[in-house]
Amino acid sequence: MKHLQKLSAYKRPDIRFLTAARVSRSIAGGMIGVAFPYFILTRLHYGAFQMGVIFVSARIATAVLGFFSGVAADSQGKRRTLIIVSLLLPLSAFIVYLSTSFWWIMSAAMIGGFSATGSLGGGVSGAVQPVQNAVLAELTNGDERTKFYSVFSFISGLATALGSLLTKVMTIRDVFLAASIISLAAIPALWNLHVSDTRKKIGKLKTKMVIGKFTLTGLLNGMSQGLVVPFLIPYFVLVYHMPMSEMSVYAFAGRALGSVAILGAPLLERRLGFVKSVVATRGLGLVLIMLLPVVRFLPVAIAIYILAPSLRVAAAPIQRSELTKRVHGDDLGRALGINQVARLAASSTGTGLSGYLMQNALYDVPFLAYGILMIGNLCLYVKLFGMKKSHTSSLR
Repeated sequence: MKHLQKLSAYKRPDIRFLTAARVSRSIAGGMIGVAFPYFILTRLHYGAFQMGVIFVSARIATAVLGFFSGVAADSQGKRRTLIIVSLLLPLSAFIVYLSTSFWWIMSAAMIGGFSATGSLGGGVSGAVQPVQNAVLAELTNGDERTKFYSVFSFISGLATALGSLLTKVMTIRDVFLAASIISLAAIPALWNLHVSDTRKKIGKLKTKMVIGKFTLTGLLNGMSQGLVVPFLIPYFVLVYHMPMSEMSVYAFAGRALGSVAILGAPLLERRLGFVKSVVATRGLGLVLIMLLPVVRFLPVAIAIYILAPSLRVAAAPIQRSELTKRVHGDDLGRALGINQVARLAASSTGTGLSGYLMQNALYDVPFLAYGILMIGNLCLYVKLFGMKKSHTSSLR
């Protein structure tokens, strides 16, 4: 925790505003991440396949919105774009509160990104992430950026965990009204940001090779996550018939532990470097994920559910920081958008497949496929980036 005290830039008002906005969105995301599967499976009485269709639609929409928000951040200004995209989450949550129509629910999921993409934010409204990460990159320098991403993700993760726990004392429907109001509180904070907000013409990408490498790894990562991550909570609903009040506690524990694990990212980066950190943490995580359907003993399954996210996200700030260091500043919004498009487009395929498999009670297959794809992804990281520590200077 010592490095928390060293981040003097966290006294900067702009970073405080960005953090406050992220906290409100993360609380809402944690609430929706737990409640939405129960809303589909137990309130509307749809099956895993219909839920998979909703998740796939939401992921495709998030990929498109994420790409255009990245382009808009580079051309129309980061602050302006961030405010506009941030309005989508409160709007989508309010739509779910008002309606039980399948098509309205799907539309809301597409607007808000209810796709469980694997972040500690519950996979909600992922279209905002490229702009948000670009803003944070502008407010920090390359040497301190991993620390900032780590602390930012830590605070966000704790807020998400709190949101997950809040669902324990709410009805499913009221969760969405509360999430709409809470996420709307992000807008006043973002209004006070002082970051690049000038309109400019965007030129050709200056770092195509680097963007291409991160896009390839994003494809396999997205495919593997799409197979499993959206269905972790539904898995416990379908296999163990776990009530939402109980699941909210385990979701809180898993997300809280994951947020704490993220604080270790700067240490991991110093000791192991970029690629070794990714391989070590995600390699251990994939072993646990593959064990989940094999060990049909609820206490062990819960332990895996709580532990696995922390390993999956521990190196995420390093990967995010490495991308921002290697990509030219004028390309950053588009690079983050392209990376998200690749990840979500691939994950939508995995999500659709898993929805079909789980609808037919083939619960083991997605987890096995996840392990195979993740092994391939880790090998691709080694092939493209090498195992040596990166000494790449910031291009910003």
